[in-house]
Amino acid sequence: MCLGIPMQILAVEGRYARCRDRHGAEHPRIDLMLVGEAEPGQWLMTFLDAARAPLTEEEARQGNAALDALDAVLAGAEDVSAYFADLIDREPQLPDFLRGGHS
Repeated sequence: MCLGIPMQILAVEGRYARCRDRHGAEHPRIDLMLVGEAEPGQWLMTFLDAARAPLTEEEARQGNAALDALDAVLAGAEDVSAYFADLIDREPQLPDFLRGGHS
């Protein structure tokens, strides 16, 4: 399984960004080729030192909460519902491309 990591841009240097992850660790060379122009403060979904997609601050918060839940499970926690407050008490929604019935 592959996991994307939300990171916030600290500085842009050419086609690379220096970013910070949810633990505060800096990553000096995140490739921006797949997302185009970016600016400090912006959030990105990253994988293998490359930005895959821009994120809103809320999307980054949700992604980081899911990673925190994974850390909690690995540490022995059984109830991780607090990490998924946006999903509690709501029906799951199909993505748009599945709702349209496209083949």
